[in-house]
Amino acid sequence: QVQLVESGGGSVQSGGSLRLSCAASGYTYSSACMGWFRQAPGKEREGVAAIDSDGTTGYTDSVKGRFTISQDNAKNTLYLQMNSLKPEDTAMYYCAAAKTPLARYYGLWASIVEYNYWGQGTQVTVSS
Repeated sequence: QVQLVESGGGSVQSGGSLRLSCAASGYTYSSACMGWFRQAPGKEREGVAAIDSDGTTGYTDSVKGRFTISQDNAKNTLYLQMNSLKPEDTAMYYCAAAKTPLARYYGLWASIVEYNYWGQGTQVTVSS
């Protein structure tokens, strides 16, 4: 059974940094994709970033240059380094895993329906 467990969320001031982690267990797809999504109150869940097993990445425009997605295959852990945080980054952040590579296909990695497994989320709050 695949489990994804996020951690690292919290409250920071504008301009601050956080690093989210997603520990994966029972997930052994070698040619696959993992991603980060977020959902603010009253808004739809949106894709933030994704990474394929070969290291190909994709980012939504609003976080380019500020967020970095990475993975440690030895630890089965996905990371999201978030710098220069803004109040509009406030949301619940979710880790997701797909059985096929997605990040290399423009737009596809941000589609919720492409992912097979989801974590429970970790809250990020950025104050001005």
